[in-house]
Amino acid sequence: MSRNSLQSKLAGAQGGVMLFSITPPRRTTDPARVKEIAEVTVRRLAGLDLDGLILYDIDDESDRVAQERPFPYLPTLDPASYHADHLGDWDRPTVIYRCVGKYTEDELRGWLAAADTSRTLGVFVGASSGGKPVQTSLRRAQQLHADVRPLLPLGAVVIGERHARHGDEHLRMLTKQERGCTFFISQVVYDLNETKNLVSDYFYACREAGITPRPLIFTLSLCGSAKTLEFLRWLGVQVPPWLATELLESPDPLATSRREALAIAGDLKSFCERLGMPYGFNIESVSIRRAEIEASTDLAREVAALLRS
Repeated sequence: MSRNSLQSKLAGAQGGVMLFSITPPRRTTDPARVKEIAEVTVRRLAGLDLDGLILYDIDDESDRVAQERPFPYLPTLDPASYHADHLGDWDRPTVIYRCVGKYTEDELRGWLAAADTSRTLGVFVGASSGGKPVQTSLRRAQQLHADVRPLLPLGAVVIGERHARHGDEHLRMLTKQERGCTFFISQVVYDLNETKNLVSDYFYACREAGITPRPLIFTLSLCGSAKTLEFLRWLGVQVPPWLATELLESPDPLATSRREALAIAGDLKSFCERLGMPYGFNIESVSIRRAEIEASTDLAREVAALLRS
């Protein structure tokens, strides 16, 4: 493991981490098409200054809110299988998300035991609502990690909106840290102030407890249409009213959201560096529209340049 690898940066609580996130192809995709998608993806990623890739694990979250999902839930290939079977040409680490409620304890044990720690990191995601039936709870999955493969770098999800509602997300982070999590990845950030409130509360709670804050990687995602804005809101992402209006009124919402995402990145970079908080960025690319895919790639180039400056 090189000193500048993703695993080393996270283990050493260093800042400056740059990631890019995608979802695997849909489960119904023809195998030849899956292979083609993987080859195109690796070529696109090769041109970016990244420390690693994130593969999301998609779950049906319709239990979380009463409103109908703006985009239908379409099951995707298992991210660990997609990584193992189709992304062999990707030569940098990959963070595999696991929506742990979908898996039995034996399935999670098997994945933990087999994961190659030189190529793979994990993020465990809990149920989308408290009443959702699960096969394995988040707490139990974290215990399995401690029992089976504590050396596999494990991350956790952070939700700024939950902090804005309840004021205790930083305490959840400390608890997850105690349970073996060595980094955090945020939900999509559009509300800068609530994100800075969370960072500040977490940083000073760590100082008070005498522990090292772990890297927090901020997720940025573009919004190219009114339907995407509706989906962001359905997911629980807080888009400030002024920005929502600007996106809806813009003749080019993709360019507008890219400009705002870059501004958010610059502000968070300055804020975290002033505090001494280790941080990074994750550019999310989950759309199947070519224009949004290309714009996400461009944003990743811009944010990487900002990060390395």
